[in-house]
Amino acid sequence: MGVGLLGRKIGMTQVYDGDGNITPVTVIQAGPCVVLQIRTLDRDGYEAVQIGFDDKPRRLARQSERGHVANLKSKRSRARAAAGHEAVPKADCEPKRFVREFRTDGEECDCEVGQELTVDLFAEVSNVDVIATCKGRGTAGVMKRHNFAGQRASHGVKRVHRHPGSIGQSADPARVLKGTKMAGRYGNSRVTVRNLALARVDSENGLLIVKGAVPGPKGGYVVIRKTNKLG
Repeated sequence: MGVGLLGRKIGMTQVYDGDGNITPVTVIQAGPCVVLQIRTLDRDGYEAVQIGFDDKPRRLARQSERGHVANLKSKRSRARAAAGHEAVPKADCEPKRFVREFRTDGEECDCEVGQELTVDLFAEVSNVDVIATCKGRGTAGVMKRHNFAGQRASHGVKRVHRHPGSIGQSADPARVLKGTKMAGRYGNSRVTVRNLALARVDSENGLLIVKGAVPGPKGGYVVIRKTNKLG
């Protein structure tokens, strides 16, 4: 699927097509992203491109985060140079808040460390996958989490109207089966919405406009990549 982009969800709106039909869309601020590292098979055991999005103030960044993107003069770096170890190329940019990798195993990749990626990467792309973390709703019961109907509100049903009811059998198998739908944490999980049509690419403002909804709240980070579900 190649290298994608990182971005931030702006929100939802609607646009008109050539026939005057209204289409709900999500606006995503995609990039600019900086290539931070190129993972190689010899050094890392796999091939990937690591990119970063959204500058992080240096006063808030740890030394390891600053050293990840720029060469810092340290005792360890001088010792490695004296021992003959070749320094890993650095992007020479500001520390990034959002860093992700795109696997490129067996694919040709012409990215270089320090290169800036923009929405022009999707100029010839028609459909994309969007990955994000959906909204967390805390601990929820079975009616909210799994759309259970609840129990009857009739005579004899006392204070258990929203309870799940029976969760297993008695003698056989005498246990609760794995995967039984019960109360628990709802949301706050990684979600991939696949094969969303790309309605518009705004190169001037660095925006991607995709048809439909994407996971997460307004302002949440998202990963955009070319889909492989066409056809």
